[in-house]
Amino acid sequence: MLNFLLRRLATLLPTLIGVTLVAFGLIRLVPGDPIAIMMGERALDDATHARLMHELGLDQPLWRQYADYVGGLLRGDLGQSLVSHEPVSREFLALFPATAELALCALLLAIVLGMALGTGAALRRGSLLDQGVMGVATVGYSMPVFWWGLILIMFFSVGLGWTPVAGRIAVEYDVQRVTGFMLIDAALHDEPGAWWSALRHLLLPALVLGTSTTAVIARMTRSSLLEVLREDYMRSARARGLSPARIVLVHGLRNALIPVITVIGLKVGSLLAGAVLTETIFSWPGIGKWLIDAIARRDYPVVQAGILISACTFIAVNLLVDLLYGVVNPRIRKQG
Repeated sequence: MLNFLLRRLATLLPTLIGVTLVAFGLIRLVPGDPIAIMMGERALDDATHARLMHELGLDQPLWRQYADYVGGLLRGDLGQSLVSHEPVSREFLALFPATAELALCALLLAIVLGMALGTGAALRRGSLLDQGVMGVATVGYSMPVFWWGLILIMFFSVGLGWTPVAGRIAVEYDVQRVTGFMLIDAALHDEPGAWWSALRHLLLPALVLGTSTTAVIARMTRSSLLEVLREDYMRSARARGLSPARIVLVHGLRNALIPVITVIGLKVGSLLAGAVLTETIFSWPGIGKWLIDAIARRDYPVVQAGILISACTFIAVNLLVDLLYGVVNPRIRKQG
């Protein structure tokens, strides 16, 4: 198992190097002067501009800037924001719980809805329910996040007034930050209504973020369960007179979960890394919105750290899935 892990880590090294190159280079392709944007409308003469460029190291050749960037990463230093002058790692740790809460709630919602819809479609193959679920799953997977989010805001927030449009909790609640997860912190808060307000703020962004994942899980659950239902041991279970619920839940769905779990594992990284549009639409104060604001301000260290952390999260989840495959199937350890 150790050799399998070392081989997987060796294959990740070129990927990580490529990620650092992308994180370093992409923001520098965006037009705009970070010094001018940082100073705003204040007068900026050439001498001041040159001094600030030198202080921030932006007057160095690109190869030297990249070397300094990688050297900082090896020391665990993500740099300092050009705008707030705070360490990037401190800003990230302050905002990450919001993104993690949103992604986990979206994943939980996707698992519950996706598996329920996929199971129902498999058990009623060819029926109107099956066709409806697969049609909705196809639309949900193809739905642009920004368009879907605006539609739900117009219907549930503006039209019906059921959910708030932005933020994590209503402004009248002063919830003390303990864990960073607003649902938990609001539950620990003594003021009535705080938890319900946090839930109402979270529900719509989680639904938008989890729609695509719900569609993928539903389709995978249906496909995998259909294959299991045709197996000999399923017919044997029915011949023994077991109840339909036991046959489906214990013998069928349990064995059909292996590819579904793989998809869920891969989607965890996608949700954490792909919350940018959702957080922007709903003004959710997480790392996605933080990254978008940093791009607009040409805040190089923040953008580099955001891209790098998102990519590393996705890589780590993929590595975990590979290791789980190696645990479940020893032949993969020998082949990999």
